[in-house]
Amino acid sequence: MLDINPTLLGMTIVLFIVMIVFLNMWLYKPMLSYMESRDASIKNDLAAAGSTDTEVKGLNDQAQAIIEEAKAEAAALRAKVLEDAKTLAASKLEARRNELDSEYKSFEKDLEKERDTMKSSLLSQTPLFKEALKAKFSQI
Repeated sequence: MLDINPTLLGMTIVLFIVMIVFLNMWLYKPMLSYMESRDASIKNDLAAAGSTDTEVKGLNDQAQAIIEEAKAEAAALRAKVLEDAKTLAASKLEARRNELDSEYKSFEKDLEKERDTMKSSLLSQTPLFKEALKAKFSQI
């Protein structure tokens, strides 16, 4: 049957206790301290990442503000340039209208002079036409 040897049992218990003490000194305590330091490092990294997130968000907000400001400046500049272009175009148009108006008046004066010249020329040649008509009628 099963015999229990007290010497062997005592030796096994002593060896088990000695092994627990050595494992505790060389394995468990260093492993637990490493795990605690790793947990602390992870917590620090998460905290740093959280602060980095807030910094990134702040920088993004700053960038958005700068972009909005640039868009507003661009819109203002575009409006100013458009207004200047409209003013310039209006002044050029007005100058061209004035120039065309003066050319038209000059043309009307020249036309009036030409009409008067032709009228006087025709009036001066009226007696010749009358005589030519009389000669034609006399032939008929």
